[in-house]
Amino acid sequence: MRTMGLDVGSKTVGVALSDELGWTAQGLKTIKINEERNEFGFDEIGKIIEEFQVNQVVIGLPKNMNGTIGPRGEASKQFANEVERRFSLPAILWDERLTTMAAERVLLEADVSRKKRKKVIDKMAAVMILQGYLDRKTNEVT
Repeated sequence: MRTMGLDVGSKTVGVALSDELGWTAQGLKTIKINEERNEFGFDEIGKIIEEFQVNQVVIGLPKNMNGTIGPRGEASKQFANEVERRFSLPAILWDERLTTMAAERVLLEADVSRKKRKKVIDKMAAVMILQGYLDRKTNEVT
């Protein structure tokens, strides 16, 4: 069983998956969505859940720096509720403050071009969200 990590934006959803032992996160893909047309990529997410036998989903919760939750955070909460409803899986909200900035920094340090960064930034943010969750879970056990 694996854990899926999602970085939900207004135009894309970055997707990451854990290994079967739940130790590491790997980026899988970026799904294009359209909030205005209520297209959120749930069909594609469902296929990934089935193919990789996902048993829980970690969704980034973008909080403001003071800890409050704004419109993007509320959208992530609604997305999590829909994941639970559609797939009968637990959806864990994970504080994602600064993950996109950290992903951008990693890609800049790796000298990835602006065009390529734009294509992978959400997937990389999903990896950071999921890896943060997996690390915390591992530290709680040890």
